[in-house]
Amino acid sequence: MTESPMLGVGGSLPAPARLAVGLISAGRVGTALAQALESAGHVVGAVVARSESSRARAADRLPDSEVFDNLDDVAGRAELLILAVPDDTLADVVADLAAGGRVRPGTMVLHVAGAHGTAILAPLTAQGALGLAIHPAMTFVGRAEDTERMRSAYFAVTADDEIGQTVGASLVYEIGGQPIQIDEADRTLYHAALAHGANHLVALVNDAVAVLRSVIERAGADAGQPPLRSAQEMLAPLVTAALGNVLDLGPAALTGPVARGDADAVAAHLRALRDWGTTAPAADATIAEAYLAQARRAAAHAAPSTALARLLREAS
Repeated sequence: MTESPMLGVGGSLPAPARLAVGLISAGRVGTALAQALESAGHVVGAVVARSESSRARAADRLPDSEVFDNLDDVAGRAELLILAVPDDTLADVVADLAAGGRVRPGTMVLHVAGAHGTAILAPLTAQGALGLAIHPAMTFVGRAEDTERMRSAYFAVTADDEIGQTVGASLVYEIGGQPIQIDEADRTLYHAALAHGANHLVALVNDAVAVLRSVIERAGADAGQPPLRSAQEMLAPLVTAALGNVLDLGPAALTGPVARGDADAVAAHLRALRDWGTTAPAADATIAEAYLAQARRAAAHAAPSTALARLLREAS
């Protein structure tokens, strides 16, 4: 393997070299990572940005970078090439780069797809590139604060060997993150855990907001209730406390009717949600089924009463 520009003689790790970074493409994650690397002293010289929103993001947050449409224009000049494309297009981008032969031997090629390790980079590593899979366990919204979030995130690092693992960890440490080694075979399971914990949390809270908003709106503005701007405002303290509790206490943080083994309350919830779903928008009509699925998962972390266990087993 060609020696990485970040490693000294014998694989020792000196102060990281100033690298010429290329970015494909300027989406939420890629832009945040590239900006964080610039803050650490590297130079993001070239960026692929094809959509209007990507070009605007690059101009705003990577103003010193040249912007291109062509992959080869960026790949040929990079010592560290970041592939921040959608997961389902990563293999095609790698194949295109390998076919073009513009990634020089010794180039570090880093992708940020959570569910993939380094195997997907094989066409490029076969040509002498150093393949790295580095995924931030963080959510990004496309704004400037995304870069700051990089500095507090954990990163899943997968590499083909110890040298690659050291290089990947060094890059993460440089931007203030914490590297965690994840085996190639476990990348999909790792990514499933993150998606379940974060993406499904968003869906869960949005469902709760939809139901609560309808209840508040039914009461009417003149019902003598205290001022309330939104259902989100009412849920925020509860959800924030619950999240903090479960991260601190684990299953012991569980409260509510399932934790109490209250089968009657759970059955009443299901009836109310199903009745509400008959007049709710199509997107919300299945919230009762989602409630039932989560009640079953909550029961798996508790010791449900016989009546509740039967209800959850027999409900459909």
